[in-house]
Order: sequence, then C-alpha cells, then structure tokens
Amino acid sequence: MKMTISKRVRDTLLISSLFASALMIASPSQAQDATPTRVRGAITAIEGDVMQVHTKNGEDLQVNLNKDTVVRGVTLGEVSEIKPGSYIGSAAVPLPDGTLKALEIHVFPPELAGTGDGHRAFDLGKDSSMTNGSVGDLVTSNGRTITVNYKGGQKKIVIPDDVPIVNLVPGDRTLLKPGVKIVMQAQKASDGALSALSISAGENGVAPPM
Repeated sequence: MKMTISKRVRDTLLISSLFASALMIASPSQAQDATPTRVRGAITAIEGDVMQVHTKNGEDLQVNLNKDTVVRGVTLGEVSEIKPGSYIGSAAVPLPDGTLKALEIHVFPPELAGTGDGHRAFDLGKDSSMTNGSVGDLVTSNGRTITVNYKGGQKKIVIPDDVPIVNLVPGDRTLLKPGVKIVMQAQKASDGALSALSISAGENGVAPPM
C-alpha cells in the first residue's frame, strides 16, 4: 500500500511539473500575441470583411475586419485649431533641454477626449514617444510651444513649422478603399491571422502621419 501511494504521489508531481513547464513555454508566445501590432501602409484591396494592405516596410498583409473594428477618418488640420483645452496626441523626440519636438500632431474631437491619455514610448522614429493629453499653455510669440497635461504628468512640446497636423474624426467602413493610406492597430492570433482593432484612414489623399 505504501508503495502504491508513493507511486501515485510521484506520478502526480511529474504531471504537475510537465504541466507547469508547458505553461512556461506557452506563456511568452501568448503574451506576444496579446500585444497589438501597429501597421502603417495603404489598402490595396478590400472584399467583405477581408482587407489587403501593403505596408511601409514592403509587406503585403491580409487583415480581417469585424463588428468591433473602430474606423476613424484623418483630415488635414491647422496649428491655429489647437487651443487651450484641445485634446491632442503628438509623436515627438526629446530635445537637450528636456522639452519634446513634435514629429506630428493629431487633434481628437471632443467626444474622444481622454483617448490614450498619457506618455509612452512610440515607434515613429529613434527615441520617439507618444503623448496624449489636454493642451494647457499655448505660446506662439516665441515659436509654437504647447504644454500637454495628462493624468500624472505634463510635457512641453515644440511644434516646428513643417510638422503635419491632422484631425481625427468619426468614420466608418466607407472610408476603407483601395489606395487609402492607413495607420492600424491589429491583433495577431496564434495562427498568425491579423484582426483590425482600430483603423485611422486618410480622407481625400491624406496620409496619417502617426
């Protein structure tokens, strides 16, 4: 009886160990799949819920659309449209004095205020970051400098004259046509299939600069 119980214990421990090892092997892949993929490119074809995209990196991707895919339009904007209280996002790179130099500015409509609030690393260029928040101070007499406030912090951003400024506006799937330039957040499944979470689509030939 003691030998039988001992064998059962050993078998249980072995199974538990193998199960734990399997989880350790699977977890990194599952975590990677859970991280959204950012795609920049142009739509080459769309049929039903399947969209073909040629990326800036030269890849040709097939992306699935679903009922939860959010579509927004991207239109040209002006720096004069940015005022205290405007909710904006800006990809930027650091300057020696600690301020940020904008690579682009996108202005959210009031109903989307609070979207992506915060400051984080971004992939638009070396050392680039993304800051989403509400505009506080706005200085135009000595260059164009804005203070962006977000939960838990504040950043000062300088806007060079040649920086693209766009508006994010509500949109729908009618914006998704061959030739339209997009920036997309997509989820990769375990089998490699991509599903679009959100798509920012340029209107009237606009290329989303984000």
